[in-house]
Amino acid sequence: MFTNIVLIIIGIAVLVLLYFVGSAISLWVQALVSGARVGLIAIVFMRFRKVPPKLIVNVKIMAAKAGLDISTNDLESHFLAGGDVMRVAQALIAADKASIELNFNRAVAIDLAGRNVLEAVQMSVNPKVIETPLVAAMAKNGIQLKAIARVTVRANIDRLVGGAGEETILARVGEGIVTTIGSANTHKLVLENPDMISTRVLEKGLDAGTAYEILSIDIADVDVGKNIGAELETDRAEADKKIAQAKAEERRAMAIAVEQEMKARVQEMQAKVVESEAKVPLAMAEAFLKGNLGVMDYYKMKNIAADTQMRDKIGSPEDK
Repeated sequence: MFTNIVLIIIGIAVLVLLYFVGSAISLWVQALVSGARVGLIAIVFMRFRKVPPKLIVNVKIMAAKAGLDISTNDLESHFLAGGDVMRVAQALIAADKASIELNFNRAVAIDLAGRNVLEAVQMSVNPKVIETPLVAAMAKNGIQLKAIARVTVRANIDRLVGGAGEETILARVGEGIVTTIGSANTHKLVLENPDMISTRVLEKGLDAGTAYEILSIDIADVDVGKNIGAELETDRAEADKKIAQAKAEERRAMAIAVEQEMKARVQEMQAKVVESEAKVPLAMAEAFLKGNLGVMDYYKMKNIAADTQMRDKIGSPEDK
């Protein structure tokens, strides 16, 4: 019984060994006939390090055929660090064929920094054109201009690590367009010479500190926008009008308040007159009682009042 268990364990071990060694032998032979030096033991232990042997062998063969000597340990280390081994190898081959100076360590650093090293090499050979969004700016005469520029850039391999990207290039170019249009005395000057924008923007050295080298800036389109100056003057006039209306409304409200106050005072005075007139009969009665006013004096006063009423009636316009 014990012997059978030992035989089974030995059989399983042999099968596992054949699996690892068998696949490793085929890859080792493939690398050997292709001129790439990869040790059989190294291929076997790649599986234990969770490194795909087929990928490493294919990269070694590709590099060897291109005349590059890349260490197997370096490829494994880059894979374990989370890098793209195949892309780095392709970038090194493309750089070598294009006579661009790029070593393995720099290519690995660029790849681990999150940049596409192969695309960078391709951009060094074939420059890329990036288009800015619509940039609006106002000339000194108040007319708005809208411009679109096409920026031709080439990747700078030496500044790919730590250099700014395309967004910085677009932002700087947009700022340069706004500054150039804003410094022009009239919008017609910019429309007549659109190349003045690209010339002045290029003079500013906008590619400093970026991962690219600006080759040219071409103005693709320039359109006339709104008359911002006139709109500002209109808005200012409208604001002044509203302020004047508010002040006039304030004065009108104050005048109405004063008028109402005067009416109240008139009614108060009229009430006082009525109150005083109401006291006259009482005063006359008191004068009769005290003997200060006689009957003849009373009739004389009545006659004078009647005569005055008659004269007022004769002199009124309604009777003429």
